[in-house]
Amino acid sequence: MIQPVAALIGALAGAILGSFLATLILRWPQGRSVMRGRSACDGCGRTLTARDLVPLLSALLSRGRCRTCGAGIDPIHGRVEAGCAFIGMLALGFVPDLGGIGWALLGWLLLTLALLDWRHFWLPDALTYPLAFLGFTLGLWATDVMLTDRIIGAAIGYGALLAIALGYKALRGREGLGLGDAKLLGALGAWFGWQALPFILLIASLFGLMVMLVTGQARQPTARVPLGIFLALAALPGWLIASHLMG
Repeated sequence: MIQPVAALIGALAGAILGSFLATLILRWPQGRSVMRGRSACDGCGRTLTARDLVPLLSALLSRGRCRTCGAGIDPIHGRVEAGCAFIGMLALGFVPDLGGIGWALLGWLLLTLALLDWRHFWLPDALTYPLAFLGFTLGLWATDVMLTDRIIGAAIGYGALLAIALGYKALRGREGLGLGDAKLLGALGAWFGWQALPFILLIASLFGLMVMLVTGQARQPTARVPLGIFLALAALPGWLIASHLMG
């Protein structure tokens, strides 16, 4: 049963953090500071006040537009805030302890990485490394995986995709797989253990193939696929399948 108070706390924390993460997703790839400088409208440059920065509520009341110039506000703000609120609500609502905090942090980081990969084909070390660290620490309360299996999972996850990336480059003479994908899979290994990695990779590959077929990218030999998105989506179902089979 979901715990209402814990779920509310998780939702509020997620919405607040989501506001920061949305700003990070927009500013970081542009080389703009996330910590410095006041938030401002991209259209008229007006400095946003506290009234404009209430997670979810401000976007709803302004209908997604600046109150001064009427310019549209990037919808990623509201979507990330809502997504993080939903993740926090489920994580802490169902697991109101350190494990729930771990699940929430995992979900928030995976959402951020997926959006950065979708928009910029970028999985920054500054997010994948902390994700791996959390797998070895808070992850111990979130997933019932032995520490040795986590260490092996991190090594195999990173090493497998690294070998594929190096092999592809040696054979084709060009980059075919980013090392950010290898680090992300290694981080997932730190959370879910080596047993889940084959299922995570299989599900991610199927997701990616379906998207390429639907969008027509499968017919383009040089099409780029943001594998990080599909790894993030496959993490939980891959772990659940592995847990069911191994248990």
